Amino acid sequence: MTSTDFEELKKKIVEVLETVIDPEVGIDVYNLGLIYNIEILNEKRVRIKMGLTTVLCPLAYTLPLMVIEQLKDRLNIDADIDIVYDPPWTPLRMTEKGRKLFKERFGYDIVAMYQGSLSADRE
Repeated sequence: MTSTDFEELKKKIVEVLETVIDPEVGIDVYNLGLIYNIEILNEKRVRIKMGLTTVLCPLAYTLPLMVIEQLKDRLNIDADIDIVYDPPWTPLRMTEKGRKLFKERFGYDIVAMYQGSLSADRE
């Protein structure tokens, strides 16, 4: 695979990840910032490092299976999912699109709120 092929495949993988919705938050796993890394092993296999919004996430088993299933169904790619807890997920991991979706859905800017709490902790 050429570097162009890798970039094109990664783009397709991201498009699929944007269809995997976290049922609790209602935002896809990519824009929510749960995807820490995508490593393309070959044209039929990827390794994804994925975080969760909390260590006690009730979807810790479900979300990775949803990702595996969608990548297999849509791109015929096998995915190995590594759940990572370090670094922990924070709202700062969200994409701009994810931040906008969150604000539309819940009525507040979680990133600004989180940054404000960090500033208050320092005082």
